[in-house]
Parts: sequence; structure tokens; C-alpha cells
Amino acid sequence: MACSHGGVYSVDPKMVRLDCSSSVNPLGAPGKAVRAIERSAGELAPMYPDPECRDLKKGLARYLGVNTDQIAVGNGAAEIIYWFARLFAKRRVVIPAPTFCEYELASQKAGAVVTFVPLAVDFALDADAVIASAKGVDALFLCNPNNPTGMLATRAIKKVIEDVDNTTKIMLDECFIELADRQETLLKLVDRHDNLVVLRSLTKSFGMAGLRAGYSVSSPALAGQLSSLKVPWNVNGLAQAAGVAALADRRHVAKARALVKKERAFLYERLNRLESLVPVRSDANYLLLRLKSGDSTHFRDRLMKKTGVLVRDCSTFTGMGSQHVRIAVKTHKENMMLVKALEEMDNGKAR
Repeated sequence: MACSHGGVYSVDPKMVRLDCSSSVNPLGAPGKAVRAIERSAGELAPMYPDPECRDLKKGLARYLGVNTDQIAVGNGAAEIIYWFARLFAKRRVVIPAPTFCEYELASQKAGAVVTFVPLAVDFALDADAVIASAKGVDALFLCNPNNPTGMLATRAIKKVIEDVDNTTKIMLDECFIELADRQETLLKLVDRHDNLVVLRSLTKSFGMAGLRAGYSVSSPALAGQLSSLKVPWNVNGLAQAAGVAALADRRHVAKARALVKKERAFLYERLNRLESLVPVRSDANYLLLRLKSGDSTHFRDRLMKKTGVLVRDCSTFTGMGSQHVRIAVKTHKENMMLVKALEEMDNGKAR
């Protein structure tokens, strides 16, 4: 399979006036992080970066309340997904679907057979079905809030983690948790479950997608196994410096979370008036839209061609079909541009 993503480089970048396909912090990177890059670029550019990311790990440890030996740092969260799959996706893997496609691709590249557990009609996670399917498997991937649905399933996921055999390694992707309405992280479960890896990213919460800095928290033993697969200098020096500065600015994420809650409600209310699509309730910084007719790829392309607004075509998510697109929650000005573009599509002006 091909694992398709959003972003301006998923299409012709020259056609995009507004990218609503990538769900990152709507406020962008913290000013402190940008200034750290500007201040440090001359010094850090000629130097090899710290291969162990020591300062970044110390910053993460303070931010999360964990020990540095529980942290593995990757070139984005995606790199850690592939480490996890190489280590543990030996024969069989279970993945609820639809969800982020890199779990599937990484597992298949590692040689594992993937079993998908479909979400319910309302996109709820069926904990009992996941637990039943996970008997005897090597690894299990979970995502909270789920991508692309935006829904938290904390209680169901906790049940899965507690009931699945401890020989099965579990990756819990919490890359969007810091921008969700309810801060229902299950990070502390790593202290009780030696088979659990919690995945996070500075991409989403701190708006630093272009710098590529992700991390995981687990038992020290699992963190060591994951880190053993990294290539030398896998996280560049500017990303490390920006990450340290970003983590010191907790207000940035809190401000973004409040904005997301307000603006998502605005988008839901306005888009719920349209006849051509239905927004799905979300807890995260993005909304899934169900198209009442037509094909999601055609809809994305037509919208971009006529208005310059790019949305995420969800037909590439296993189990999703071709009736959904995903939109990022952005600033009010940008959200108004998105609403007007979708309204044009709804009343036929953009046909």
C-alpha cells in the first residue's frame, strides 16, 4: 500500500492558498522556538548535533514528569513507529481501522500480517473486539484521539491496555492529545505496563512539523531497544534547540487548545448548515466531514482548483471508503476562508 498524507506537497503546492489538510497547532511554532533557531543557527549549523539529544530529553522529562531513560527521540514520531515495527511486528499485528496509515505500512514492511478491527458505525472503539483479536499477536497499535476521526476513546483504550497479554507490545499514539479538549493522557500507565510505548510529537502540539522531532515514553528497557535502531545524529541540532525552547513555553499549547475548542465549535455549527456534507463530532484539532454524495478525491481536487483550499482526502485510510474528508481547525480568519470555500461548493458556485 501507499501511505498518503496531507500537506501542500501532497498536491501541486502552487495551487494551495490555504492548507487545511495538515492538523498542527493553529498558532504555529512558539516564538521562543523560532528565536532559538535564529539565535543558534550560526553556531549549530557547522556542528554535528548531540546524537543522544540530552538537552531535549531533559526538557521532555521536566515537561512530562518522567525520567530521561524512559524517553526515545526520533526524527518525527514516524521514525519511532518504524523502530517499533522493526522490533516487535514479527508475525501478526492488530490495528483498529480507520486510523493513521503508517502503523500498517511499517508493520507490513517489517513482514507482519495485519489484522484490522473495524471501528463501530459511529467510529467508537470496540475494546472487546480489539482484545479478542489481539490474542497471541506480537504488537498492537492504538491512537487517542484517533486520526482521522478526532475522537477520544480513553476508557476503551485503557481497558485494552490492561486486558491484553503483556507479551504483546502496544504502541499508543497520543500525538494529538495536547490539543484535545480533555487531557486524558495514559502516559502514566507505562509505569505499570512494561509492554506499552506512548508516542508523542512536537509536530502537532508545538507546530514544528518541518523540524521533525518526535518522542516516545516507555519503560527504560523498551526505550533502550527503540533507541538502538536510530541512525547517528537522527535529530538535527536546530530541531533539538527549538524543542528545548518550545517545551519551556507551556502557555503556547494552552492558548492553542482554547482556540481549537472555540473554533472547532464554530466550524461544526457553520458546516452543519450545509446540505452537501455532515461534520462528525470531534475532541481534537481537526474535524471529519462526511460527504452526502460524490467522491472524496474528486471533492478535494475540485475544491482546491476552484478555491485554493486544500483538505485531506480520507480515501487512503484503510476502512474509510471514499465519502470523507478531514479539515484542520485553524485561526478564525483561516477558518472563515475554509467555510466560504465549502459554502461555494455547497451552493454550486465552485462546480
